Amino acid sequence: MLPEMGSVAPFPDLNLVPDPRVASSALPSTSAAVIAPPAPATTFRRPKLEIRVKSEPIDDPISEIETPDLIPSSPPSNDFALEPSPSSTNEESNVYSEFYRISEMFHSAFGHRMPGQGELQQAQQQQPLDSNSGAIVAVPSEENQFSALAVAAPNQLRRQQKRSNELVRVTNLSVEDQRYFRDIVRRTRMLYDALRIYTMTEEERRSGPGAGRRARGDLRAATLMRDRGLWLNRDKRIVGSIPGVFIGDLFYFRMELCVVGLHGQSQAGIDYLPSSQSSNGEPIATSIIVSGGYEDDEDAGDVLIYTGHGGLDKLHRMVNHQKLEGGNLALERSMHYGIEIRVIRGLKYEGSLTTKIYVYDGLYKVVESWFDVGRSGYGVYKFKLLRIEGQPEMGSTLLKLAQSLRTRALQVRPVGYLSLDLSMKKENVPIFVFNDIDADNDPLYYDYCPTAIFPAFVYSGGTMGCSCITSCHDGCLCAMKNGGEIAYDNNGFLLRGKPLVFECNNNCGCPPSCRNRVSQKGLKHRLEVFRSRETGWGVRTLDLIHAGAFICEYAGLILTREQAQVFSMNGDTLIYPGRFTEKWAEWGDLTQIYPGYVTPTYPSIPPLDIAMDVSKMRNVACYISHSTCPNVMVQLVLYDHNNILFPHLMLFAMENIPPMRELSLDYGVADEYTGKLSICN
Repeated sequence: MLPEMGSVAPFPDLNLVPDPRVASSALPSTSAAVIAPPAPATTFRRPKLEIRVKSEPIDDPISEIETPDLIPSSPPSNDFALEPSPSSTNEESNVYSEFYRISEMFHSAFGHRMPGQGELQQAQQQQPLDSNSGAIVAVPSEENQFSALAVAAPNQLRRQQKRSNELVRVTNLSVEDQRYFRDIVRRTRMLYDALRIYTMTEEERRSGPGAGRRARGDLRAATLMRDRGLWLNRDKRIVGSIPGVFIGDLFYFRMELCVVGLHGQSQAGIDYLPSSQSSNGEPIATSIIVSGGYEDDEDAGDVLIYTGHGGLDKLHRMVNHQKLEGGNLALERSMHYGIEIRVIRGLKYEGSLTTKIYVYDGLYKVVESWFDVGRSGYGVYKFKLLRIEGQPEMGSTLLKLAQSLRTRALQVRPVGYLSLDLSMKKENVPIFVFNDIDADNDPLYYDYCPTAIFPAFVYSGGTMGCSCITSCHDGCLCAMKNGGEIAYDNNGFLLRGKPLVFECNNNCGCPPSCRNRVSQKGLKHRLEVFRSRETGWGVRTLDLIHAGAFICEYAGLILTREQAQVFSMNGDTLIYPGRFTEKWAEWGDLTQIYPGYVTPTYPSIPPLDIAMDVSKMRNVACYISHSTCPNVMVQLVLYDHNNILFPHLMLFAMENIPPMRELSLDYGVADEYTGKLSICN
């Protein structure tokens, strides 16, 4: 019996369709499928690897050298019977346990016995297939070897798993289902980012920055997660939307697309079910990446002319005619069966740490295909894709909008701005205030304070500083205060959350460029306070914010417990830092990868017994919305004094936050009606 989480529908057999062209203009039905009684499970054949794939331009020259060593060009696949990672000893604390449990339910619900040839003929005569069903199933293997994976010892890796060839579509998810799967994806991506940053830092510690070939943390992180069975959506191939992945989600690395199951190929531009696994020998495409690899591509946003694979040499020059095979044939077959295609765009983005970023732009439908002579004079296959209506705005469109707002805001949106700098030049970058909904201009009535204001006695103890000359290292005094390591990598990203982080102070000998001076430098990302009909006042970013990056401080007037008691006599409108959930413990938590990993507990600090008054003075952070599945976390930091009872509340990104995406924070206690603190309503 399936949990109440929407419908996960298997596709019927293509062989039951008298004429494939019957479904050529019909979008697959989104209604729940009727689930037949479960039958003995079967094992499916592994895809053949002789099919040529569409290779996109290599984002990094060393990818050709390092990728085959760490990640196969065709990522390994999973059996259905997934089990929790052996590194987890407590099922309730393992976020993946429920995911695997649901996967088992999918297996029991859809592991039907395949009908014989006689039954197929009888079914074809008596029960014609609905032309809107989008029928696809996998080929059963000759052997019935469908067995669960053996659980390895806690210090051993899981057996590498094959990727499933059973196609399903997930439909009718409730709001609770969407929130649940979003949290699964968020935690998986957070683990990937934290592991990638950690492995790169460890490599630099061993060999030194810039020594030899540059470390590929993205490949290493994906390999470790794959070997422990932590890649998502491998027990089923999902057609259409991936639960928990939203339109506009942004990725820095191709391998991260594989980790979440959005695109299953590490280098190929077309992801598809090969003909060797299809019941009628026809391949089916599920997703494509558009990144400018072919000169004949034409991208107009909602309308896309996509060039098929093949014909390129090692320098990505057209030297041969393309053939109707592999991914080309898969796109053509998806057109005839009305199968929707996930479209991911690879774009160059100013200020990005990588040469290219990838943004998910939603579902498209192939409506036309033809063979044409390309600009190079060689024959190419072209496919016209139209974006399905009713979806949220494309992420690539929002990227362009945010870029325009940063340079010419008034020309792009001449109406709605209440201020072009809420901070009145107290921050490093201006903060916009935008409201095109009503006449509320509440944020303009408060004095802006960029950093917290502490009682004078907090600074009486003085501070001790390191004697570093260029930049702090793991053995210096400041590193020892942090438990023996600097809290940030060379890019300023938080390596892992801690109860408290000590940054360098005015008594340190290191320069302002020291990597242990991050949050004290203030705001560097352009933010916008905006009015929303759903959440009231909120904050969104106009820049791309990398996971682990510092955003801003949560600032106001800090009160002692006694002061807070007096202040609250006339009504409690204070912020209590002790109520913020300890999301910092999730960032950098590698227990899923390394069984012996221990969440940092040094330095141990008592519960915060202070309050923050924002009734007269506040900063941009006070307008961030509350969420139990946030993209921002609080990390306590000290840099201008040593009183651990009065830390700064520094906000860091828990995931890659694309431009125009609203920031959210788990306050612990929020207004029960609006889900936000009363100060922001």
